[in-house]
Amino acid sequence: MSSPVPDTIRPIRFDDGRLHLLDQRLLPSESRENGYEDPASVADAIRDMVVRGAPAIGITAAFGVVLACDRARDRNTAPWRPSVEAAIDRLAASRPTAVNLFWALDRMRAVLAGCGSVAEACAATLAEAQAMLQADIAANRRMGAIGAALIDPGRAVLTHCNTGSLATGGFGTALGVIRASWAEDRITEVFADETRPWLQGSRLTAWELLRDGIPVQLLCEGAAASLLRSGRVGWVVVGADRIAANGDTANKIGTYGLALLARAHGAGLMVVAPLSTIDFEIADGSAIPIEMRAEAEVLGLGGQRVAAPGARAWNPAFDVTPADLIDVIVTEQGAVHRPDREGLAALRGLVDR
Repeated sequence: MSSPVPDTIRPIRFDDGRLHLLDQRLLPSESRENGYEDPASVADAIRDMVVRGAPAIGITAAFGVVLACDRARDRNTAPWRPSVEAAIDRLAASRPTAVNLFWALDRMRAVLAGCGSVAEACAATLAEAQAMLQADIAANRRMGAIGAALIDPGRAVLTHCNTGSLATGGFGTALGVIRASWAEDRITEVFADETRPWLQGSRLTAWELLRDGIPVQLLCEGAAASLLRSGRVGWVVVGADRIAANGDTANKIGTYGLALLARAHGAGLMVVAPLSTIDFEIADGSAIPIEMRAEAEVLGLGGQRVAAPGARAWNPAFDVTPADLIDVIVTEQGAVHRPDREGLAALRGLVDR
């Protein structure tokens, strides 16, 4: 018998002209919201990982445009459009890989194009950003149901990074599938990689699941091979930051290795992402820009250096999994099995760009 699907976390809200973000750098030891009133600080919050996860980044950037319009109105900036465009450019530069960021900003530009005054822009962009937030939550719930239906009962799932409410407007993508599957008694247990170097699995995914009453076991990435070899895991369920037109998928570094391990050990690989994550302008994964982050993230932990003096670090934030290693891509409009260019092309007309 199915149970109510647990869903209690909302990391993004906008009240009284102020954007509030749950600071994910502090979890799980501290749950604190930061308030933002100008677009530059929102761009910094995205870059500095206060908010992360492709859908959440896009929604946050949309509210950053709202703040840019509010700022131009309050300062009586004339003309107002150049200051808003400058804010959009700064938001676009905050992180390069997540296509949802650029998708959201393009939507906001389209809204602004139809506005004749800054007052109209303030109202129109706020309505659009709020609509994007609510649409994301609804889409995640649809993906959760679609993905759960593909999971045969009786085995565990393994996930990587954080793809839950914290990475979206709410409910989550891959973690939404896990939430729905748990409520339907389709999975026996949940495993989560620690996800180094930011430990999103350890700090964020574990926090989300436990808060919603779903038990989770953490493992170092290096333990995934042994876990998959044991046969306990039926599916590896992950999210995506950008999907190319042929199905190649950029996701948190380590996903490609999991894909190889899943294929070697007979587990399925499910990628769960909204249609806005598919970049039909990129032919394949070789064209996806991969963000390189600071060496200090690998050389230290919790602000304390742990590496030997003089050691360097290679720190890509993402890797690309070839489409032929992916068993299914789940979107809010349905699932594409054995994804390829033709399968994804059928979804193109459904993308609201």
